[in-house]
Amino acid sequence: RQGSELSGWAMGRWTYEGIDLNHNFADLNTALWDAEDNDLVPHEFPNHYIPIPEYYTFANATVAPETRAVIDWMQRYPFVLSANLHGGELVVTYPFDMTRTYWKAQELTPTADDGVFRWLATVYATSNLAMASEERRLCHYDDFIRFGNIINGANWHTVPGSMNDFSYLHTNCFEITVELSCDKFPHASELPAEWENNRESLLLYMEQVHRGIKGVVRDRDTEQGIANAIISVDGINHDIRT
Repeated sequence: RQGSELSGWAMGRWTYEGIDLNHNFADLNTALWDAEDNDLVPHEFPNHYIPIPEYYTFANATVAPETRAVIDWMQRYPFVLSANLHGGELVVTYPFDMTRTYWKAQELTPTADDGVFRWLATVYATSNLAMASEERRLCHYDDFIRFGNIINGANWHTVPGSMNDFSYLHTNCFEITVELSCDKFPHASELPAEWENNRESLLLYMEQVHRGIKGVVRDRDTEQGIANAIISVDGINHDIRT
């Protein structure tokens, strides 16, 4: 009723309990960066599978039931690739979403896997019909076109407690955010066109699970698979578990 581009950024973001789901995951970034500053990583503090702080698990913590359900889902299934879909812009963002300098609203804050994340974001952005169109207009005032329609999330605006950062630091999952459309609430008549804009991008993005090293870590004597084996790559301070 307000018009598809006139509803404001926060419309539809808050739950019935008044919680913004976009900022509701546990902040694991601060703990990691504090440990890095004190040279505790990875020997005394992990660089992956970072545990959820105790305060976040309390019954009276400001955590939405939806957020708790998603975390439980992520812990049950070993996802390796994910994307969450937003509206209101045409850009793909990648972690980290939270600035390392806590008082800065914008700051380039790359992960240890920055090259992979930039590739994943580029795959989606270059195959998305709306983003790749030479005739596309700016949604608002940010010119993402000159950056290839991708940006480090924290370099756009800091988001403490984002799902992307949580996925990367608490699980094996690499996750990006896709801002699908200038319209935060497109009209029903526009949905078929929005699907066409994103169909190939979604398929190409899912296919990226086949990139990189994959296989089974086995016991040399029994040939049985080894669960929770930690795999380290030289030069990348973020391990992965089987």
